[in-house]
Amino acid sequence: MAALSSRLRHLVASRTCPSSLFQIRHLTSRTFGSLTRLANAQNSLVETIGNGVVFRPSPVSLVSGFPGSRSLDKLQVGVRCFSSAEVPPHIVLEMPALSPTMNQGNIAKWRKKEGDKIEVGDVICEIETDKATLEFECLEEGYLAKILAPEGSKDVLVGQPIAITVEDPDDIKKVPSTISTKSSGLEAKEAKSTQGHVENEGMAQKKSFSRISPSAKLLITEFGLDASSLTASGPRGTLLKGDVLAAIKSGTGSSRTVDSSQGKTSASAQASQKTVHTPASESRSSSQPANTHEDLPNSQIRKVIAKRLLESKQSTPHFYLSSDVILDPLLSFRKELKEQHDVKVSVNDIVIKAVALALRNVPEANAYWNDEKGEATLCDSVDISVAVATEKGLMTPIVRNADQKTLSAISLEVKALAEKARSGKLTPNEFQGGTFSISNLGMYPVDNFCAIINPPQACILAVGRGNKVVEPMAGIDGAEKPTVVTKMNLTLSADNRVFDASIGGRFLLALSLNFSDIRRLFL
Repeated sequence: MAALSSRLRHLVASRTCPSSLFQIRHLTSRTFGSLTRLANAQNSLVETIGNGVVFRPSPVSLVSGFPGSRSLDKLQVGVRCFSSAEVPPHIVLEMPALSPTMNQGNIAKWRKKEGDKIEVGDVICEIETDKATLEFECLEEGYLAKILAPEGSKDVLVGQPIAITVEDPDDIKKVPSTISTKSSGLEAKEAKSTQGHVENEGMAQKKSFSRISPSAKLLITEFGLDASSLTASGPRGTLLKGDVLAAIKSGTGSSRTVDSSQGKTSASAQASQKTVHTPASESRSSSQPANTHEDLPNSQIRKVIAKRLLESKQSTPHFYLSSDVILDPLLSFRKELKEQHDVKVSVNDIVIKAVALALRNVPEANAYWNDEKGEATLCDSVDISVAVATEKGLMTPIVRNADQKTLSAISLEVKALAEKARSGKLTPNEFQGGTFSISNLGMYPVDNFCAIINPPQACILAVGRGNKVVEPMAGIDGAEKPTVVTKMNLTLSADNRVFDASIGGRFLLALSLNFSDIRRLFL
């Protein structure tokens, strides 16, 4: 009933059927009863014709839609039903919007092949969104007749058809010929638009400047140069006198041909001119390698990361606070856990716990900027986003309520989230949200760096590597003597609308105390 209602509602919304008439074939008695009850609820008409039924919705249902249910609240991805003598009844599956910000995606992998049986809830393909690689579940049973977007398809727009399913396996062979004809028509339109785009670019290249200075115009007339061969270097595409003189000196400015005799003369003059300059250019080009390059396709995730970071750097007033902490108590504690209790935790796990407790002690630092209210809003929980490098880009899975979890629990959760991030299996609730970010490059030869805030968060902590330095340390007798200690740099990037120097200073002080006295992590 819910699937049928959703299909009919989509047909009305997408207006894929002519007039207000839907013909549905191969109905079971149960489905026919559901359709009848649906028609009665909407004052619509159901008629039996041949081996199918005709559904005539009332004007009210065309405006207000069909009765909903909890299952209708789920996304019904582009289902369109057709029925004619040439084309068997089938459903077109469209690219779904698997995240709120998704407007296009990539087909990472097809789980089903053409001809495979599909049950309700089966995963038919994996789709790479702007956040992660998610599974696309089919909401209706049938057979996969044709894949319209093959594996590896890039930048498929939301709503664009990606596959076709049929109810009867005997109809699979009838689908390809019809669909290929439609596809060829689309390809022809795309080719035509591409050709027009190339022609427009060619027309634009014929004249590489939009303005010309009076002196440059006089030189072009005097030397009879072809203006389309000149390149402008002035502001707003203005052709300057220097551009024309440079073209005359280098011989790149070609003369206009008035008649055939002048054309031949001009061609011979240019040939002789080229003969003079060819040896030098050939020797120069032979000594230099060819200007070759390779285009690396950008993943959907990297595109979104680039866009968001640019927006963050341009719209968020960053300011930075830096502090060095002594790492030796942390390293000793980590070694003790491993040797005496057989508990393995990383330095980053302890950093997460120390940051979470510092945020709990300084709640003003655990906030974000609310654009609607125009003020800072405190967060109810301490959710730490941890930067994880993957092949597709930087992901930030979240350790939620990190201040309430033990070190061993944080360690296990970070390992599981990092593995899911590298394999592209993170679910939206595992990377959306977070109140504070940590970016740790301590495993690389990076002493310190400044990270860019990940909106809507208000700060991110950049963690460098530990370095051994000589510091004056007070001994048991109170006398200072040089001692080798391990120091680690922490740089806080903060949103100045939420943070001020006082809040940032109190946060770094609380964080430093957590590192100097590791017992504070268990309070």
